[in-house]
Amino acid sequence: MKKALVVDDHPVVLAAVSLVLEREGFKIIYKASSVGEALSILRQNEIDLAIVDLSLSDGEGISLIERITASDWSCRVVAFTALDPSIFQERCMRAGAMAYVAKTNDLSQLQKAVHAVKGGYTFFKQLSSGPQDPGQRSEKAMIDNLSTRELAVLRCLAQGMTNKAIAAYMNLSVKTTSTYTTRLVLKLGVQSKVFLRDFAQRNHLI
Repeated sequence: MKKALVVDDHPVVLAAVSLVLEREGFKIIYKASSVGEALSILRQNEIDLAIVDLSLSDGEGISLIERITASDWSCRVVAFTALDPSIFQERCMRAGAMAYVAKTNDLSQLQKAVHAVKGGYTFFKQLSSGPQDPGQRSEKAMIDNLSTRELAVLRCLAQGMTNKAIAAYMNLSVKTTSTYTTRLVLKLGVQSKVFLRDFAQRNHLI
């Protein structure tokens, strides 16, 4: 493996991750701060490994992971994010990522993940399956039942974005975004769109 891509919209993170990749022997390291920029780099270069954040300025990292792994690019993916692994790790696995590392960890964990993935291994945290509050367990089941796009719309709504802003961000029509919002209210069993933010915060989705 020689070429890597770091996809993150924080300059400090880009610099820190690049140092980790250099220690792991990568000679060429590309940097992207958005989904569009990342896809452009991937189309023009043979990237061996991509480190992808899940919250980007123009789209969701999980969707980018899905596009990378569904393509004919021979690129392995590591998810590197501040989002709660109990909600997002399994989704990243299903999307095709080979590792999931929380940004709250020491960078040595990211280096271990990169080393494992280089060798063809996966690197995922073993999540606790101990007793949970019944209400929380029920809400997690509802979240697990959401599609990747529904979850993305929920996170946008929870951050205070309007349907029009979400439509522009996710390249959807306003009508489609409104349909997703209505579907979320029904699927999550809340009284109205207003309560979606509380639901998202309670379950560490933002």
